[in-house]
Amino acid sequence: MRYIGFSGYKLRMAIFCLLPCIMYSCNMSSQEQNESYMNHLANENSPYLLQHARNPVDWYPWGDEALEKARKEQKMLLISIGYAACHWCHVMEHESFEDSTVAAVMNEHFVCIKVDREERPDIDDVYMTACQLASGAGCGWPLNAFALPDGRPVWAGTYFPKDRWMAILDQFKSLWENDQDKLESYAKQLTSGIKAQDQIIKGAPQHLKIDEAKAMAENMISQVDKEFGGRKGAPKFPMPSNYRYLLTYYQMTGDSKALDAVTITLDRMARGGIYDQLGGGFARYSVDAQWLAPHFEKMMYDNGQLVSLYSEAYQITQNPRYKEVIEETIGWLDREMTHPDGGFYSSLDADSEGEEGKFYVWSEEEINSLLDPETVEIYKAYYNILPYGNWEEKNILYQKESHTEIAEQFEVDPSTLSDIIGRANAVLFEARSKRERPGLDDKILTSWNALMLTGLVDAFRATGEKSYLEKALKNGQFIHDNMLQEDGRLDRNFKDGKTKINAFLDDYAFLIEAYINLYEVTFDEKWILAARDLADYTLENFYNEESDFFNYTSKLDPPLIAQKMELGDNVIPGSNSAMARNLNFLYHYFESEDYLKKSDQMLFNMIGPIIQSKQTSFYSNWTTLYLEKLHPTYEVAILGERALEKSYELQREFHPNTVFMGGQDEGSLPLLKDKLQHGRTMIYVCQNKVCQLPVEEKTKAMEQITYLMD
Repeated sequence: MRYIGFSGYKLRMAIFCLLPCIMYSCNMSSQEQNESYMNHLANENSPYLLQHARNPVDWYPWGDEALEKARKEQKMLLISIGYAACHWCHVMEHESFEDSTVAAVMNEHFVCIKVDREERPDIDDVYMTACQLASGAGCGWPLNAFALPDGRPVWAGTYFPKDRWMAILDQFKSLWENDQDKLESYAKQLTSGIKAQDQIIKGAPQHLKIDEAKAMAENMISQVDKEFGGRKGAPKFPMPSNYRYLLTYYQMTGDSKALDAVTITLDRMARGGIYDQLGGGFARYSVDAQWLAPHFEKMMYDNGQLVSLYSEAYQITQNPRYKEVIEETIGWLDREMTHPDGGFYSSLDADSEGEEGKFYVWSEEEINSLLDPETVEIYKAYYNILPYGNWEEKNILYQKESHTEIAEQFEVDPSTLSDIIGRANAVLFEARSKRERPGLDDKILTSWNALMLTGLVDAFRATGEKSYLEKALKNGQFIHDNMLQEDGRLDRNFKDGKTKINAFLDDYAFLIEAYINLYEVTFDEKWILAARDLADYTLENFYNEESDFFNYTSKLDPPLIAQKMELGDNVIPGSNSAMARNLNFLYHYFESEDYLKKSDQMLFNMIGPIIQSKQTSFYSNWTTLYLEKLHPTYEVAILGERALEKSYELQREFHPNTVFMGGQDEGSLPLLKDKLQHGRTMIYVCQNKVCQLPVEEKTKAMEQITYLMD
């Protein structure tokens, strides 16, 4: 089994010849635009697209109108992709897209399209792949791609200051006028490369091996920074899927190195600037190796997954700081990110008042003025507050030393220190609340909501706090009422009471997982039946029989230049690995051999590429599935009047690779048939539909569950 590779070296060298080395300066000048002018983005509801609606650039949204204009007028496409919370997107807008001189060149020679990558990740994936092939390196946002009128890319890059951007525009204007054959050649090569990225040869059925599982885990553990956690080096991204995998591996092997890799990461993140010490919630990543200086935007997808991760780690360790992080992050969710009807908004901007991080940072003078003399010295030591700042002449609240070390330094009891810091944080939080707030992207995305929904369920499991379950249920109902259509399909986005984009595979995958989780903590069959219906819809509309994977876009959607699949896992798990795990779990509820067969085949296809890559961290959700199939899944059925109560007792502990089902009656799930004993609440621990003797006590049920593998 192997990847069908695409060698991009010659292509990259050829494409780089398009752009000679251009010396530039970062010139912030821009011209005032006519405030009454609105381009073709005026009727969009994406906050990111609306940010650009008054640009003098004649932006179009992606769609037939723009593509037909390019074909009719025989102009190249200029496709610029970003998102509302993106700092460098704002910088490039101010430097170039608000400048009427730059806009005049763009409007005359190109059809300019703006894309919100969060609304249209399918478009972003195509042109991001083009950028990676062209540059031979990772790319970010804003993503700026040049393409032929039919959409095939010829080159893509990221942020460019104004002078360099003007030179690039001139290069492509000249090539289009004088050498279209060269551009056609580049388009053919890039398009071929994009299509080749997702081609994997089918894997034969095989026995899974504990030694193989150990090698995968050791590969990931070896890449963890033993002092600060996360991957070695900088920048540092949270990568929750990696550490949820390591928690599962620890629970199923007892390997303490896996747990240590998780706890050092969670401890350091909770002490870091990446975590909002005053208001809760995590920023997208840290630009340094110590979690000090975040890229200040806060994304729903990170925070949903991190609530799950801290909840599961709390189940294992009972570390009270993890519980605080859960409470504070859900507090931020309630306070700043929740629609009145229960949906969750997408993100908070990195910038306020035109400066990255301004809302979150402090001068020493500000802190001195807010706190009393006795408290302020402890506080400044606790959060590493320096006269000259600990980051770009300002201070980020960052615990360089541990809570215990500071308590010893000031000779106070740790609980007393907690009270001191808590009261001081409340004072600073109140002062910060008077500042101009970062911008809110208030669109609601199905997939990101589903990640937070699962986070809330996991928080409820870990802490028993019923308000978390109430929020999860309200969100689940919000998605059902607003995103789910009568024909069984989902929409991706909700804004201003409207939905308009057909959902992608990640929307289905994460919502299926979330609805399974909701069923497990409520035993309300409407959720598990909804999960099954969504899975069946994806099999009908996304599954590719030739590849044995799911396409990212539905068969109902107009095709792009390449049909893409998400095969790897990144900051968010890939939608194919999520679907493979969903089908594996749904098999245990509904005993559908087709679910199991497809899940198995998807994993068999991926084992070779995972081993060959020697990069387990980019396939962590697949390796979690590997563990789940290596050790037979536990099916825990609880039936009787106290079924939910006993289920809560069991689920307060971390149970990877376990499905819970039950209720006060037998319902419709096959495994529950003939198991109700009137007047008693019984727990059945089963594997492969073979059950041990039923018991009534949690302790006896736990004795029947053994995760450790030889």
